[in-house]
Amino acid sequence: VQLQASGGGSVQAGGSLRLSCVISGASSVYAMGWYRQAPGKQRGLVAWIPSPGGTKNYADSVKGRFTISRDTAKNTIYLQMNSLKPDDTALYSCNIRIGWDSYWGQGTLVTVSS
Repeated sequence: VQLQASGGGSVQAGGSLRLSCVISGASSVYAMGWYRQAPGKQRGLVAWIPSPGGTKNYADSVKGRFTISRDTAKNTIYLQMNSLKPDDTALYSCNIRIGWDSYWGQGTLVTVSS
């Protein structure tokens, strides 16, 4: 199983970015999500879909601004990020879980300037 994340970059506060994570080698049924790690901080959950069609969950800090979605045909999960803030600056990583196994992408850096 391989995950390839992309879409990060530098943006001014208030801007938007869309992150993508292409998944290969996995079955279609898995939990999926995005995490982020800011400099000097622990990695934390940003958004999560526990199962196909399941209820989406978001960290309080991104509710109303970020949207996680999935394109099954493209084996890709997305994170649409709007109204970005400097506090959103972090390395964003995608993750899927199949049973007890957890798989990570390499991360994509998001930098938000004020």
